[in-house]
Amino acid sequence: GHEVSVYEQAPELAEIGAGIQLSATGSRVLRHIGIGDKIESFGVRPGAYVFRLFHNGETLQEFPLAEQHEEKHGSPYLQVHRADVHNALIARFEELAPGATHLNHTLTSYEEHDDGVVARFANGAEVEGDILIGADGIKSVVRKQLLGDTPAHFTGQSAWRVLVPTDRLPANFMDEVMSVWVGPGRHAVIYYVRGGELINFVGCVDSPEWTDDSWLAKADWSEMMADFEGWNDEVMQILNAADKDSCFRWALYNRPPSNNWSSDRVTLLGDSCHATLPYLAQGAVMAIEDGAVLSRALAQVEDVPGALQLYQRNRIDRTARIVNESSDNARLFHLPSEEALREAFAARQMGKERDSWLYNYDALSVPLS
Repeated sequence: GHEVSVYEQAPELAEIGAGIQLSATGSRVLRHIGIGDKIESFGVRPGAYVFRLFHNGETLQEFPLAEQHEEKHGSPYLQVHRADVHNALIARFEELAPGATHLNHTLTSYEEHDDGVVARFANGAEVEGDILIGADGIKSVVRKQLLGDTPAHFTGQSAWRVLVPTDRLPANFMDEVMSVWVGPGRHAVIYYVRGGELINFVGCVDSPEWTDDSWLAKADWSEMMADFEGWNDEVMQILNAADKDSCFRWALYNRPPSNNWSSDRVTLLGDSCHATLPYLAQGAVMAIEDGAVLSRALAQVEDVPGALQLYQRNRIDRTARIVNESSDNARLFHLPSEEALREAFAARQMGKERDSWLYNYDALSVPLS
């Protein structure tokens, strides 16, 4: 029911990124906005979430996903390529608002008035609207003007990312599960995307001196191999099959949770307000939930300032918990010895914990107050 325009700084919409995970709280919203079938057609529904010891593949803990996740929470758990999700969203938005996506618009500043806000762009364009939503990521220009200069904190960890075609590996090479391999000072997340055509590998390592914040920083394949030397053959086979000139590595940043990210006419969404480590697989999902709750808040409260306060009030606690627990997992997954890892995982019931608060949230129906 709102007239919405999207201003994107990229000069063209190109395929970027790698795998992301969508638990029920995210896939439910995508169904609601009319792209659920498309997302599910190319997504993979993993059978289980499995934590494994880095060198021998010993299962430290496992909990079911697939049918059980959907039965419990009303929507599927999906592993997808980020570009596929983007394409589905863009196509749906074009159906609803033809011509409302504007490329090559890099925001430089905004000016807020009592009855609206003006956005200014590097190409000289000025656009006026009732609300400005800063969904512009961890380096958010909107956040900097709204909240002041609050630099993201380098966590002392970096992430390797590669996509490997499955036809380079033996048939039925690995189970269709979500695998987290944990070891001293590093861990690896491995799963299928694009209907099983690709394997997504994310390897997170303690690297206090790596601070390149580019999302497109290529790094040397041999350095990645060295980081995982001595790991299980399944992991090493994937890395050996990777394109040696297409290994990406970037520093991991986050911020302490904020208790405010809105003014009367401006608000934030996604990484711009709650950047997190990826160790609960909820970064994309949080942004999707934000969008659903913001839409409901605008429908529930007539005045814009009140609606923006209602939105952030109902998102701050949940997103802060995700940010904090993701940081806790950074320590858990990188404990210094096999004994410490076994002991820590034996003391946790990951599936039960996540079912109790993380996966059972419904952004479309949770009461807003």
